Amino acid sequence: MKIQLSDHFTYNRLFRFVLPSIVMMIFTSIYGVVDGLFVSNFVGKTPFAALNLIYPFIMVLGAAGFMLGTGGSAYVGKTLGEGKQEEANQYFSFLIYTALVLGVILAVLGIVFVRPVARLLGADDAMIEHCVVYGRIILAALPAFMLQNMFQSFLITAEKPTMGLIVTIGAGVTNMFLDWLFIAVFQWGLPGAALATAMSQCVGGVIPFVYFLMQKKSLLYLTKTRYYGRVLWYSCSNGISELLSNISMSIVSMLYNYQLIRVAGENGIAAYGVIMYVQFIFIALYIGYSIGTAPIISYNYGAGNHKELQNLFKKSAVIIINCSVALTVIALLLAGTLSSLFVSYDATLFEMTKRGFVICSFSFLFCGIGIFGSSLFTALNNGVVSAVISFLRSVIFQVVAVIVLPIFWGIDGIWASVSLAELAGMVITLCFVVILRKKYHYL
Repeated sequence: MKIQLSDHFTYNRLFRFVLPSIVMMIFTSIYGVVDGLFVSNFVGKTPFAALNLIYPFIMVLGAAGFMLGTGGSAYVGKTLGEGKQEEANQYFSFLIYTALVLGVILAVLGIVFVRPVARLLGADDAMIEHCVVYGRIILAALPAFMLQNMFQSFLITAEKPTMGLIVTIGAGVTNMFLDWLFIAVFQWGLPGAALATAMSQCVGGVIPFVYFLMQKKSLLYLTKTRYYGRVLWYSCSNGISELLSNISMSIVSMLYNYQLIRVAGENGIAAYGVIMYVQFIFIALYIGYSIGTAPIISYNYGAGNHKELQNLFKKSAVIIINCSVALTVIALLLAGTLSSLFVSYDATLFEMTKRGFVICSFSFLFCGIGIFGSSLFTALNNGVVSAVISFLRSVIFQVVAVIVLPIFWGIDGIWASVSLAELAGMVITLCFVVILRKKYHYL
């Protein structure tokens, strides 16, 4: 039976609705890990370090897709909840076309400036050409990557979460197969890895675009539209938390790389790259759950259904708390095994990676609440509070921690920075949840 945004959600119904989004995000993170596995084991430590050095810059440019997707889908979902389907399709179409144009502009700028950016990030003579080649190939597919990020949210708003999962699996299988073909068989090295990723992003962005263009019976579909400055401003301001979150994660990654180069050299960057790859698999569960529940929250907020908002909030709290404990235990138990998958060929690098992952694992106790809290306020069309949570959690707390803690604890202080920042982020999130509970009636 089809699940609709207007339904009452039991645990079973909620799980069935958000499962495709969770699997989608986990699968996305896994095929990102496979990318790193092939580069680390078949291409070498230096190209792997170069990939991890330049990738945050690419994510900064692609973050605009997350902003328009999360902020725009919240606004479109609210419009659907108000019973204005024709207007919702107009807004949806305008945002998608806007993302295409913006993607082309950012791709051109990124390709032009990737070399000086790589130098600025600390690339030495051994890494610079790897950074430039990888970056330019990936950036050529930036418009498709931005669409892929947007459709992750809009497919759920259109009540098509299963299709979102299928598209993500298609993109992931494409990436993994082409990684094997281009790197292990054709031995194209890092350019092969970049080409595999770029082609998979095209699969993830183009297929949903064609679907919404051709399928006029869908809840949402692409149609002729006009310029909606108010919608663009509202979507950007509401989704700015996701933009800040993605940009800040990239900026913080750059800062971590800088600190690690200073403290541990190339090994530090490689170890951090492994930890970030694996860490994203774990937090993908929180991200997927938040993406999956956001349209339901937006719809019921637009419909004024406070009882259902309370139902969703209470069930979400129970789910996230239990997952936080479970994921932390699993991460601690698998730290050695997961580290060996990437760097078993280098004993020193393996020990550094394993120790770093164990220390970082405690962040899983706290980050779920911060991720869901930011998504909650975006879904409630309060982009300011969502942005404050993201900015404090992902930028201020992280930056302060990664600058201060290494002074006292060296490289262990860098690894501990993640957990300390997430703990502070959880506290500030809970403060906002309590303060605004009467305004939005989720408690």
